[in-house]
Amino acid sequence: NQITWETCVAYGDKNGIEYQYYKPAEDTDEERINAIDLAVADGATVIVMPGYLFGPAIAEEQDLYPDVSFIAVDVTEADIVDLSGNAVGISDNVYICSFQEEQAGYLAGYAAVKDGYTSLGFLGGIAVPAVIRYGYGYIQGINDAAEEMGVDVNVKYYYGGQFYGDDAITAKMEGWFADGTQVVFACGGGIYTSVVDAAKEYDGKLIGVDVDQHAKLGDICITSAMKGLGSAVTDALDAYFNNEWSSHAGKSEILGLGQGDYLGLPTDDASWGFKTFTKDEYETILSGLKDGSISVSNDTENQPEVGSHVTVDYVQ
Repeated sequence: NQITWETCVAYGDKNGIEYQYYKPAEDTDEERINAIDLAVADGATVIVMPGYLFGPAIAEEQDLYPDVSFIAVDVTEADIVDLSGNAVGISDNVYICSFQEEQAGYLAGYAAVKDGYTSLGFLGGIAVPAVIRYGYGYIQGINDAAEEMGVDVNVKYYYGGQFYGDDAITAKMEGWFADGTQVVFACGGGIYTSVVDAAKEYDGKLIGVDVDQHAKLGDICITSAMKGLGSAVTDALDAYFNNEWSSHAGKSEILGLGQGDYLGLPTDDASWGFKTFTKDEYETILSGLKDGSISVSNDTENQPEVGSHVTVDYVQ
């Protein structure tokens, strides 16, 4: 949410375009619809929305406001359902996109093992497809690096069932770190706060998600599995304001490294928390994902297969 809003602010400031933040009064479809209604009433001609929860609001509002363009990131066609749960196609005034999060998760897992970590964790929020793709990609990257190096790696894997941290999840993370877990990939909104609290007590480390979290968390964050939310929003806004909306109209895209630099790890020196894994090694793996020589499964129904060097404990 933050990076999407910051992108809109930066775009508006750069191009002399007015912008306004509308926050739904409650976490409900009705209040998301009300927020859209208010934005349109105030004169908005393009509305940017982050997250799959906006799917029903888009389904209900897209035809009501044919002269308004809707841009939604982290939203798939499966999310566009009416308030009764019926699937609805997207109209020409809508552009939605999602990401191949499995590629970013793969990079994070691969890099962590290459850097010498052999006891890893994954803490997901709610087990929605994007979170699962991050997690299963993470496992696949861990497995490939472990097989290459011939080292044994164990992984604890758990969904907290929420997008915020609390005492119970913090206690579970404390148990992981006390039991030898070195790094936890925290994937699910504010749930990372529980990992941070536990890691500080046990000298553990964290992998961030979606955006580079090093600036906020400091050296406790060794890297972040990022996706190009800002780039996708900017591209769509460019299309709208440059009279090229036809390139996005009515489209649902799944953006990955084959389409552009939409996923990756931060490579600036301040955010590079690895000790032995080098940027050259990273670029080699990144190139493999871009050209397709390295393939990462996006299957969210079946747990990834792992070799003899990796043990995954799917914690209930």
